[in-house]
Amino acid sequence: MTFRPFRNVIVCHMVPGSEDKVGPVFDHYDRATRPQDLGVIGRILLSHEDLYLHVIERKEDPAVSGQRRGLPAFQAIAEAIAPYVTPYPSYWENPSHSVAKEFYRWLPEGDVPEDRELTVIVQRMKPGAEPDIARVFTDSDAGGLPTETGVTGRWLYSIDDVFVHLLEQDVEKAAAVRANHESHRPAFAKVMHELSPYVSPYQPEGWQGPKDSVATVFYRWQADDWKPEG
Repeated sequence: MTFRPFRNVIVCHMVPGSEDKVGPVFDHYDRATRPQDLGVIGRILLSHEDLYLHVIERKEDPAVSGQRRGLPAFQAIAEAIAPYVTPYPSYWENPSHSVAKEFYRWLPEGDVPEDRELTVIVQRMKPGAEPDIARVFTDSDAGGLPTETGVTGRWLYSIDDVFVHLLEQDVEKAAAVRANHESHRPAFAKVMHELSPYVSPYQPEGWQGPKDSVATVFYRWQADDWKPEG
């Protein structure tokens, strides 16, 4: 049975170029404490333009496990990164308001390869357009495109006017698609056309194509001493 971690996505503003200040803070505390004892088994920090994205991976949904706490050093981390990372939503009042809302997911039937890669795509979205965006992906995922392109999971999130797309793919198939993108261009173009009323590049200036919407990983941690049961 394929194990997939439960993922939360935190979205904040970040001072551009401060990755080398923020990453080491998490590196220190991920080594000095044991996040996995609180159910956290991985994290990925990414940047995109002036955005900070923090993908937290847990053993299971905190609503099921009851383990809602983060790192024991949460306050120390928050203070250390405060000069560089600030809230994004206009309605921000507490840390929970930085957690993006999942509004769509798709998983294929059956098992999938263990060797998978995760891509994080970031765009602007029309506030309130979640149902329309979900509809486009529901229609597309009902066809053969996901299987043909090695998609092993898709999760869509929103926060204010930011749209975050977590795309999980079979590594070999994803590489093959990149090498022969033309064969799938009409299907991709159809999805992009149908999404166009609702999403746009996060930063239009300098944007040339979909690859410019992919966030850049600058820190990654996984609990190597933990394995899923079974």
